[in-house]
Amino acid sequence: MRDITNKMRTQDEIVKDIKTVLEEKVEPSVAAHNGSIGFIDFAMDTGVATLKLSGSCSGCAMSKITLQRGVEQTLKHYVPEVKSIVGEDDEKAAEQGYKPYVPRNELNESNIN
Repeated sequence: MRDITNKMRTQDEIVKDIKTVLEEKVEPSVAAHNGSIGFIDFAMDTGVATLKLSGSCSGCAMSKITLQRGVEQTLKHYVPEVKSIVGEDDEKAAEQGYKPYVPRNELNESNIN
């Protein structure tokens, strides 16, 4: 996926590579934990890729570590234009019928068992 000719790549080319890396290298690992990380946007001027966290990744306390140590490093390796990533939780989780994590103030015996 790296372009060894050092020519400037278009945003479409970069986005295609980001999506491919997410699909082939990232998605299988997070899917094993009932999560999903998808593409939202890539800013050419800053090199920031914005990703959507859904399923069990949305709201997960460990998602920041997963993003920084796993996903960001993988994207930077395969897509050198990516300088950093930002994760956004799935804002439509409730509309899709799930609430990945129960807030501490809502815990009760029925949630624990």
